[in-house]
This record gives sequence, structure tokens and C-alpha cells, in this order.
Amino acid sequence: MDEDKYCIGCGIKLQDENMTADGYTTSIENDICSRCFKMKNYGEYQVVTKSNDEYIDILKSVNDTKDLVIYMIDLLNISRDINLIREYFDNKVLLVLNKRDILPKSIKDEKIVEYFEKLDFDYQDIVIISPKKNYNIDELLLKIKKYKTSRNVYVVGHTNVGKSTLINTLMKNYSEFDSELTISPLPSTTLNKISIKLSSDLTLIDTPGLVDRGNIVNYVDPITLKKISPKKEIKPKTYQLRKNQSLVIGDLLRIDYIEGDKNSFTVFVSNDLKVKRINMYHNEELKDLFKHEIDVKYHEDLVINGLGFVKIVEKAKINVYINKDVEVFTRASLI
Repeated sequence: MDEDKYCIGCGIKLQDENMTADGYTTSIENDICSRCFKMKNYGEYQVVTKSNDEYIDILKSVNDTKDLVIYMIDLLNISRDINLIREYFDNKVLLVLNKRDILPKSIKDEKIVEYFEKLDFDYQDIVIISPKKNYNIDELLLKIKKYKTSRNVYVVGHTNVGKSTLINTLMKNYSEFDSELTISPLPSTTLNKISIKLSSDLTLIDTPGLVDRGNIVNYVDPITLKKISPKKEIKPKTYQLRKNQSLVIGDLLRIDYIEGDKNSFTVFVSNDLKVKRINMYHNEELKDLFKHEIDVKYHEDLVINGLGFVKIVEKAKINVYINKDVEVFTRASLI
């Protein structure tokens, strides 16, 4: 082969020699690797574990360009510290808050913007979007054109925040490009940088995504992964708990209310997950999982990385049982 070819779905270098290696395709004349072909056509997900070192190198190379960066965040799964990514680049940033369609419509966009304004993150502007619903996509494009410093604009963020989905929507709306980037609920679906020319003066560069080792998606099977990934607007479930009562969410999470007055717990997770209230002392369900002892302040959320969050109104002492590798933490209430 005279020159290297790369998969138009995930960006990986194509090869036809090793079926078990990344980038395998049945024919080097193809434009797509077998992994992407199976995901797109049959919904067969194949896990690929990528090193964050590779992604950090990409971010550092972005810093050298001084191009505009779109930093995407999943509104249901906001990282504990969104500033960490700033260690690797100081480019101008357009903050894009994705998956607006997943949060309840009753939540006002203005309240979400106010929350992020308090986080002391350095950005030029902020846009709340839903590519699935074509929500604010026109506004996003206008702001990209306003702030870009060259024809190239990088799209960065953690895995599964929806970078490729956004680019597919922009391609469909504003270009004649007839291909699609591969999307799936799995981490590390995009494996390399992919350049998409939307117009003569705008090229979007998709990046693989920073892998969050504390995200629950890394520790569940494909069936559970589909269940915990919301497909439509979440219907919050509110429970009034007294001390010594518990909430069990699917077969993944248990919250024991150890100490506090009568309290309101509102659960924001996929509608496909069952939530039930039980008596703490007469049910051992999920207590074999790792236990976190957490003190919750007034109006805080308990965040379960990759699963969602629970809004807790009053002060509380709780025990949280979950896979030992899944990150849980508290924050000021988003809502």
C-alpha cells in the first residue's frame, strides 16, 4: 500500500494482517474497520482499552496550535473537576453542555448556565445543546465561527460525552459529507483524531476522549450498559426517607440513610433502572459491595460517576454501596 489509510468511523489506521489488532479490515480497500462495521450494522460492541497517555499527547499537540477548542461536557455526568483538562492546553474554549434532552424540561437553561459560571472555568462562551433534538445547533455553529482562530476547531472531552454524535449532526446539517463517525455507549469508540471538513473555512477535528477510570461504564456488561444509558428525558423519582431506610437502584447501588431528619432524595438516572425503598436493617441487598461513608451538606447532590446523581435536600450521613472502582462524590446541587 502506497500510503496509510484510516478508518472513517473511528480514525484508527487500517490493516488487513492481524484480525485481533486494532484497525483490522477484511480488505485494505475498505474505508472502515471491522469493529466499526459491526457496531454500525449489527450493534456488536467491542471494548478497546486505550491509554490516557495517548490522549494527553493529543491535547498537548492541540495546545501548540492555539486553535479554538470545543470542550464538551455530559450534563448528566459532570466531572468532579472540569478544570483538570486545562493542565494540557490554554487555547480559547467554547464550553458545550451536551445531552440537554436527557435532563427534565422543567430545569431552565439559565439555571444550568448559572451553575457553570460558579465553577471558575476559563471559557469564551457557553452553549447548551442536544444533537439528538437539533437543539441549539445553529447557535453553536454561529459561536464556533465567532471564536475560531483558524479553519481548524478541536472537539475534546471525556469518552461518551457525545463528541462524535455532535459532529455527525453538524455534518448532516451543514455539509455534503455522506459518512458518519462511529458512535456507541462504550468508552474509547473513537481511537484517533479524525478531521471533518464542514466547509472551506471550517474543519472539525474529533478526538478520542479522556478515559475516566471511575466511570461505571467501565465495569458493567453490555446489557447493563444499555440500561444505564438514558435514551430520553429522565423522569426523576423522589423519595421521602427517614433514618434507617435505604434506596436500591437496579442491582448497582444502595444508599443507606444512617443519620438525619426526614429527608428528600430525588434520583436522576435512566428510566430503565428500577428504584426501590427498603428497610435498612432487614435487607442485606448489595451490602457485599464496597462501602463509602459520606456526610452530605444542605442541598447537595450525590454523584455516581456514569450513572447519574441523587439530589439530597437536608444534611445527611449516608453509606453508599457500589463497585469499588466507581467514583462517588458530593457537589452543590445542579438543580
